[in-house]
This record gives sequence, structure tokens and C-alpha cells, in this order.
Amino acid sequence: MASSEPPTGLPRSGRLAGIDFGTVRIGIAICDPGQKFASPLENYTRLTQARDADRFQRLVRDEGLVAFVVGLPVHLSGEESHKSMQAREFGAWLAQVTALPVEFYDERFTSVEAEQFLLAAQLTSKKRKARMDMVAAQIMLTGYLESRAAR
Repeated sequence: MASSEPPTGLPRSGRLAGIDFGTVRIGIAICDPGQKFASPLENYTRLTQARDADRFQRLVRDEGLVAFVVGLPVHLSGEESHKSMQAREFGAWLAQVTALPVEFYDERFTSVEAEQFLLAAQLTSKKRKARMDMVAAQIMLTGYLESRAAR
């Protein structure tokens, strides 16, 4: 079962990147160095493994990241899914290519919340799609930060 309680292994200060994992597109959000606020950064369309590694290594350098939080897609019951395994494999790869720690966080309902948020902003379907994954990453990272602050 996935836990929504984050482990305490990540640094308590410094910028974190939240990752909304997808096999085609990855939503990326980042937080401030004090880990109080998360902001959407970009949607990254995956290319080759080498180019993906280069993108995430540049992200670490450009944004001064100290760790990653990868959204873990689980069923409503809390049981992990096939996509959870893919996200875990991606997280292991991300840790290897960036040499930064990676934690996983339950991302249930983040896409639904992102869609509702973007609908309320009265964006066109095309604009909603262009922002969906990075907003879902922001919502997931915000949840991680809030649950960690509550501990």
C-alpha cells in the first residue's frame, strides 16, 4: 500500500521538484528554498533516455534542486497499480541520473483537482491540456509540503 505520510529523509530546506510522472509527458513543479510554496514549472515531453537524463540534470543545476518528490499513482483503495511500478522505476532512474534523493507521494485526485482548477479559470480545452500535468505536479508537491509541515 502507498502511504500519504512522507518519510523524513529529504532535506528540510532547499528546492524540491514535484514530478507528475507520465510515459509520454511529465509535469514538473518546484518549491521555494524554504519549502513553503509550490509553483508549476513545465510539462516535459519525453524523448530518448539520454535526452531525458540531460533535461533532468540541467533542471537540477538551473533550479538548484536538492531532491525530487515523484507522484505515486495508486488505486482508490490505496493499492499500488501497474503505473505505480512505472513511477517507481522512473524515480529510481531519476535518482541514478541526478544523484539526488527521490521520495514518492500519493497523487490520488491531483489530476481531478488540476482539471477543476483549470476549468474554474475558464481556459480553453487546449490551454487546460497544456497546463494539466504541471498543475497536477504542483498540487501533489503542495500536498507533500503541507503534510510534512504538519509533522
